[in-house]
Order: sequence, then structure tokens, then C-alpha cells
Amino acid sequence: MEAVCVALWRARSKKQERERLAALAGEASADAAVAMEAEAAQAEAEAAQAGGTTRSDSTLQSDDTAPGAGTAVAEPLEAGRTEPAGELTPTLDTAESADATDVDEAPPPAPPDLTAAAFFDVDNTMMVGASIFHFARGLASRKYFTASDLAGFAMQQLRFRVGGKEGNVDGIREQGLSFVAGATVEQLTEVGEEIYDELMADKIWAGTRALAQMHLDAGQRVWLVTATPVELAAIIARRLGLTGALGTVAESIDGVYTGRLVGDLLHGRAKAHAVRALAAREGLNLRRCTAYSDSQNDVPMLSVVGTAVAVNPDAELRDTARARGWEIRDFRTGRKAAKIGVPSVLGAGAVAGAVAGAVAHRRR
Repeated sequence: MEAVCVALWRARSKKQERERLAALAGEASADAAVAMEAEAAQAEAEAAQAGGTTRSDSTLQSDDTAPGAGTAVAEPLEAGRTEPAGELTPTLDTAESADATDVDEAPPPAPPDLTAAAFFDVDNTMMVGASIFHFARGLASRKYFTASDLAGFAMQQLRFRVGGKEGNVDGIREQGLSFVAGATVEQLTEVGEEIYDELMADKIWAGTRALAQMHLDAGQRVWLVTATPVELAAIIARRLGLTGALGTVAESIDGVYTGRLVGDLLHGRAKAHAVRALAAREGLNLRRCTAYSDSQNDVPMLSVVGTAVAVNPDAELRDTARARGWEIRDFRTGRKAAKIGVPSVLGAGAVAGAVAGAVAHRRR
């Protein structure tokens, strides 16, 4: 009996510690997002004063100027099969028929809606595949580590996810983003810009991008929410013309990464904490906000807003969405849907751990 009590106490303590780390990660991510947004606004103001040209944060880049222009986006809007349920988001008819309508002047922008916003998961929701894995591929090509290092550790993580063995989960969490240890924030940002152009720009789902534009056109702000490092997430958000991003915060001292995380990976419950924290800082009414994701892991985030939408959902999230009356949008087609389901088994947190673990293994 005593042994059972001790086991229950330890399990409860471990759960409490994980919740504490998730909350810390969410708070740190919200702080970073607000700081980056303020820096971007200041830079835009300074550029305007200097007579430079700036773009509106409420407008996505046009196809002929966006990075990766001329390359095919992941999937055309016609693939947006919808299962209506609960409170539906507006349709995309205007986005699909814009080219067929002669418009002399663009309609005036909607007045800012300061209490409503949208939150988009990145991996398999906004972008085909895992952004951290695309980033890792770019780092491998720059000799940060080898492709075989990444592949070997990723396979270990796949066996863990499919087989259900605990393994060294705490070790993976602690390694987190250790692959950036010793690098500067400036270096990671510069490399991230290059990698976005090389490996990510042509992987954006056209349908999801249009959904983001719908919110921007309504005067609402739009944030990405991802386990990817916040600096990289901010690059993706900026290239798409979004407001900003919530991402995993890696500790840095004097602009140099230590290789430690602030709290935990922004994954699962940590995303929900981040959305709540950002809402508190920005004065958002979460009941008027919308969240989009492909993964059952993001149910905590989807549950804290007034409108939840499952985009390209995995099987579990599709069942949850149907049970809860959430809208479902799927921009995939048969074979592509099956292929894209594989990275979801890993999960963004596991892929980030795989990157870190590969580097740590090589260093030993």
C-alpha cells in the first residue's frame, strides 16, 4: 500500500512539474511574441520616417513578390473539402473568385478588430511537413550535423511513438534545442531566412494561407503557434504577412544561445498556456478568437478559443472535431493525405528532440 501511495505521489509531482514547465514555456513565448511585434513596429516606423517603403502587417505578400515566387504552393484551394459543424468560419468564395472580378480599386481595409484574433499551428496546418525538420535539413546542408545523425535519431523517436516505450523522454526534453548552443540569435535568424527560401516557401498550404488572409481582411491579428524556435517561427510569420508567432524559446545570454529551453517545448498544453498569456497581454477576448490545427496534440489550444477548426486533421482530431461540433477543412487529396500523416506520428516535439539528440549523440 505504501509503495502504491509513493508511486501515485511521484506521478502527481511529475505531472505538476510538467504543467509548470508548460506554463513557463507559454509565458516566455508570449513575452517573446510581444517583444518581436514591438520591435517590428518600431523598425517600420523608423523606415517610414526615413522615407523607406513598408508593407502593411494586415496584407499577405503577393505571389509575384513573395519568397519562392513562381513555385507551386502545396495545394490549390479547390481541395478544401469542408465538413460543416458548429459555428462555421466564412467561406473562401471571395478568395477563389477574385481573379474573375474586375475591380478598379481595392476595398478599404477593415477597421482593426482589437479583441479577436486567429492562431494557426504550423506543421501540416500552414505548411506541408514539420518546419523544424525542414530547418534541420537546412542546417545539415550547412554542416551543423550530418543527415545520417538526424535520420538515425528520428527513427528512434518513430519507434518510441509507435511502440509506446517511454525511453529517455526527459533527456530529449532537456536536450531540446541544444543544436543551437553557442550560435548567436543573429546567426540563427540569418540562416533561417535562407532556409525558408530554400525549403519552406513552396510548402505553404494555399487553402490555409487564404484562411489567414480572411482574418487579416477582417482587421484581426494572426499568430502562428508552433514548437519550432520562436525566431524561425517569426520568419515564417513575417514572410506570410502575419502579425507574429508563438514558438519555443531557447535561452540566450548576450545574444548567444545556451542550448537550454525556457520552460519546455511549445507543444501540447504549452500552446494553450501561450495563447492565454498572449490574450492577456493583448487584450483579446478568447471567445471571439479562432484556432486552427491538424493534430490531436493541439486540442488544449483549440479548446481555449471560441471557434476551433481542424485543418488536414489526423484521425484522432477528426473524431474529436466531429464529437465537439468543430469545423473540418481538408486541403489534401488521397495519396498526399496518407503521406503527410506520417510526420504527425512523430509530433513536432519529438522531431525537435530528434534534431537535438542527433547533435548531442555526434558530440559524444
